[in-house]
Amino acid sequence: MRLITITASALRKKMFAYGSVLATVLVLCLPIPVSAAGALPHFCYDDAQSCGPSYWGALADEWKTCSLGQAQSPVNITYPQTYYGPGPIMFNWAPTPLTIKNNGHTLQVNYAPGSYIRVNGVTYNLLQFHFHAPSEHTLSGAAADMEAHFVHVSDQGALAVVSVMMRGGWDNPLLGKILANAPAEGTEVTIAGVRIDANYLLPRSREYFTYLGSLTTPPCTEGVRWLVMEYGVDVGTTQAAEFEHLFHGSTARPVQPLNGRSILTGGGGHH
Repeated sequence: MRLITITASALRKKMFAYGSVLATVLVLCLPIPVSAAGALPHFCYDDAQSCGPSYWGALADEWKTCSLGQAQSPVNITYPQTYYGPGPIMFNWAPTPLTIKNNGHTLQVNYAPGSYIRVNGVTYNLLQFHFHAPSEHTLSGAAADMEAHFVHVSDQGALAVVSVMMRGGWDNPLLGKILANAPAEGTEVTIAGVRIDANYLLPRSREYFTYLGSLTTPPCTEGVRWLVMEYGVDVGTTQAAEFEHLFHGSTARPVQPLNGRSILTGGGGHH
């Protein structure tokens, strides 16, 4: 076994090199044990197979938190559990060239430097966004057709993820553009002359729920600040079905117990 560490200056290079699962761990600036061959096990979302969510913690020593962690994500959010907390999220997302990576679990759009959010006086830089179908978080026990995750990191290495529910309705033009250009599994493509704007995946109403949780894929690292938007955006049911077909079914980890954690509400306003 060997340890790999990452400095803040190398963060974005690692983000693009390793993709969403490993890169979001590297974002946290934690030492990560990796086998001599550098390979991590295969995981899946089907518990009928030994690679499913119930087995993730046993697949690798560095993934034990998936089974043993007490602050895991996603969670079910119900209104009686919430308490008023932080102020609004300031979004400063600019358009970016369309670069899509298919890592075998999702379609990830890598974001050019310069876009960020600010919440409670902390600035988090947008690195990438990706999707799950159906949604991983649930609201009062109900899942949405899809969920978008916008992965951010602060200069101090703190991770914050903005989550947007995508519910059956009109086709989503931005997702349509991503699906139309989706590369083959294990490959990445930049579409010449095409730019996209992540703001088009945000709801007009900016109220949100927030809690401390984890990555929703192995190694399930904890200490992630989740910002789950209360309101969602439209997605076509055929678009959601197309996404699920790409990845052979569900890409959603089951909800995890709160274990005494509080869920706060924040934000407000329209855009």
